[in-house]
Amino acid sequence: MPVMGKKFTFMLDALDAGQLLDGLVARAEAWEKTAEYLQNGSVANDAFFVVEECSDAEEAEQIAQHFRSIIGKIRHQMGKTA
Repeated sequence: MPVMGKKFTFMLDALDAGQLLDGLVARAEAWEKTAEYLQNGSVANDAFFVVEECSDAEEAEQIAQHFRSIIGKIRHQMGKTA
């Protein structure tokens, strides 16, 4: 199990960092859509949506927020070095 608080440093070129962000955004959106589905019983305008496995909408929202937090940290660091 990962140790919380342990820090890692990665060196990626801009293309790889962009690909990483794209993947994180896709995961955040999947969890946001899961929360929407669990709250409303449907997701607007997404024929290919698959519900993520979780306990309830609140858990899905928390996971989506965590992904968004990671995305924000990476974008902030990219802005400092760009």
